Amino acid sequence: MKSTFLLFLCLLTSISLYAQVKSISAKVTDASGSPLTGNFLLTDTVGKLIRSSSFTGNIAITDLNNTRLRLKLSSFIFTDTTINIEYAGKTEVDLGTIVPVENTTMLGQVSITSSAPLMRYGNNGNLEVNVAGTILASSSSVTEILSRTPGLTVNEGVISLQGKGEAIIYLNGTLIPSERLAGIPTSQITKIEIIANPSARYDAGGRAVINITTKAPGGDGLSGRLSQHLTTSDFAGTNTNNFVDLGYTGNKLSLSANIALLKGSGRELLYTVRTRPDPSDYLNSALTTDWNRDFNVYATYGLGARYRFSSGSVLSLSYSGNRDHLGGTVDSRNRITTLTTDNTYGSSIVRDELRKNNTIIADFTKTTDTLGSGIFFSAQYSGYRTGNDDQIEEFGGTAPRYLQNAFSQRLNIASIQADRTKCFKKNLKLETGLRFSNVGNNSDTQFLIGNSLDGPYLPDATLSSIFGYNETIAAAYASFSANAGKMGIILGFRSEWTTYKLSTSAGKGQDFSKEYLNIFPNLQLDLPLENGNKLRASYNARITRPRYQALNPFVMYQDPFTTIEGNPNLVPEKAHAFELSANFKKTEVKMAYTYTIDPLSGAALRGSTPESYVLKSINISHDHTFLASITRPFSIGDWWQSINTASITYGRAFDDNYGYATGKVKPQAYVYSSNTFSLKHGIKLQLLAWYLGDRYYGIRHDDKRSIVTAGIEKSILKGNLKVGLTANDIFNRSISEGDYNVGKTQVYYNRRYGNNHFKLTATYRFGGIERPVQQQRQAQPENNRAN
Repeated sequence: MKSTFLLFLCLLTSISLYAQVKSISAKVTDASGSPLTGNFLLTDTVGKLIRSSSFTGNIAITDLNNTRLRLKLSSFIFTDTTINIEYAGKTEVDLGTIVPVENTTMLGQVSITSSAPLMRYGNNGNLEVNVAGTILASSSSVTEILSRTPGLTVNEGVISLQGKGEAIIYLNGTLIPSERLAGIPTSQITKIEIIANPSARYDAGGRAVINITTKAPGGDGLSGRLSQHLTTSDFAGTNTNNFVDLGYTGNKLSLSANIALLKGSGRELLYTVRTRPDPSDYLNSALTTDWNRDFNVYATYGLGARYRFSSGSVLSLSYSGNRDHLGGTVDSRNRITTLTTDNTYGSSIVRDELRKNNTIIADFTKTTDTLGSGIFFSAQYSGYRTGNDDQIEEFGGTAPRYLQNAFSQRLNIASIQADRTKCFKKNLKLETGLRFSNVGNNSDTQFLIGNSLDGPYLPDATLSSIFGYNETIAAAYASFSANAGKMGIILGFRSEWTTYKLSTSAGKGQDFSKEYLNIFPNLQLDLPLENGNKLRASYNARITRPRYQALNPFVMYQDPFTTIEGNPNLVPEKAHAFELSANFKKTEVKMAYTYTIDPLSGAALRGSTPESYVLKSINISHDHTFLASITRPFSIGDWWQSINTASITYGRAFDDNYGYATGKVKPQAYVYSSNTFSLKHGIKLQLLAWYLGDRYYGIRHDDKRSIVTAGIEKSILKGNLKVGLTANDIFNRSISEGDYNVGKTQVYYNRRYGNNHFKLTATYRFGGIERPVQQQRQAQPENNRAN
């Protein structure tokens, strides 16, 4: 018995001694990946000093025997960062990369400020652009940030990467719909990652991936951020954005909450000329449409909870929603001239629209070994509800006409996902995953017509319709990465089995159903050279599915002779992209080619009467796009940092179905420069400019656009309060303009937004330590099509 007891006691003692943290390692960098210098202080939970030293980039602490520890990092160039460490089955704790928050410290009349590089290239060739502390952070919306990001353009709500096409948006690794962009406080965004060649783990939709990384309150206890933006424009009026973000972090549990309120006005002005020059069918239509929007209540809100079972095991729950009440008016004037008539027709719409969107996400992540292997599970549900009750008055005909348009839509999206990552050794990894999603989209459009404002109103069956759509996608992917000598190889594929059913009462009624299998391969080769230089080659296949509303043949009223209608005959576009690039120190040179089958486009097509036109999404035949670009950042000391990029795009589109007139083809030039000047006393001056030249691609012409934006920012109260003033689009040149010929009709358009404005911002931060949100591998491709 004594021998057994002693053996048990020795075994218990050895287990107790082993169940302790023996070593701690970490990297400390700024947001761009450059190493930071500072000091660390390691104590136990009651404050007893265990180890202290200085560091430059790397921390390595050995010969420890503790179960609970507290590591504090401090420096003049970043805020103090505290990390609690607890034994969780691993004696060797690797904290990964720690990115502290930039700090401004006043020493008498001397200001010492950390200035991270504005951009950097990741090991996989992705471009990472810093937002925090730059002119991008002063943007009034995320869409405005993206329009100011190198290589990205925003045109009529579509976000595109030069030479690639439309991109899908991720937030901290989660694919999001564009409705959620308005609810992301710009002061929270730390960086934008542009993934031009996504691997198989990303959804196959879209030509590229844009991943937005935000910072969340952390550290210990309560922390948060209060922000207010005031924007004023002679053209669009005034609006205010108010953001409140709160967070609480304990030992294992983290909680967060946020709310954003937008109130004010907005405006959009469209001038369109449609001309049929044929003498036997002559028509000239000069149409002006003026949207004056009232943001009565635009509220976005969210809650989140995160529980850490251990350092490698985390459960997260989140809810986000928005409730938008849009009012205002839409006024149109259409002068129509034919061989026998010359009349002006008009309409006035009083808008009353309500949108209510809700999303719930649950996910679980677990790291299974020290090499980085792990598992990930996710379940998601989104519900979108839209309803409007618009009053329409038409005039200019033989007698006034009055219409009522009632529209309701219910869109439900649900998905489940499981991912597995297995690391066999440092440079050998296999990623696999399964995903299943279902979408139900139902809408009811009713038009009532009366001869007086007071009625009576009678239903109009030709304009009214009921629409139903159900889609199921089952997806699987595998991605293998390894090294062959010095060369890195990533080889993957993604397969998606899609089935859908569509029914509509429009016209004579239609029913569609289809199922199809798509396989999307991708390959990337990386060859490192001397002095950190690198060559890279890649290929990937992508798909862009039509948005759900683009499939819905319901009628959206614009004016007496113009409607917007969906097209249930749309098919997804498929693209094959090839790219060669080289990184020489800080300079990247790139050449790319993309071949697209059935590109999604839009056009004004002849309606049911000689004067009427229908704006509709269509598929054209195919197109070819070539791109050559060069990007170079530079800095002079700590006071001037700059990103500069230039590219030439040459594209040609072809159409066999809609009678587009073939025109000339010319290269399109793109130039971008963003500059930050850090002065004394916490003052920053910022200047951003880009120019996008004329684009001629065979069947259309897009006119040149440009922006020049300047801003000033001042940090006070030890950097906790930042105030800024920005003048955006100073010369008012960001106007969407172009022309095309389709079906014997020449179409010219000129669309103006409220980009020319002044904006005053103030952001106050309190408590806690901010760090980038840990990115999960969630995916919500269906939500991106919910617009």
